[in-house]
Amino acid sequence: MAKNYIKSSPEIKKMSPKKETISFLLNYSKALSVINYKRMKFETLLN
Repeated sequence: MAKNYIKSSPEIKKMSPKKETISFLLNYSKALSVINYKRMKFETLLN
């Protein structure tokens, strides 16, 4: 019989991001602008 080498974890912890991380991602997404021009995409940051 084959051995099972996978160890089961005793507990799965729910992770949550920091407020700084959420703020950074929201500000980045607000400043990001994508321009489509003749089958090309240009990404610019408006900061």
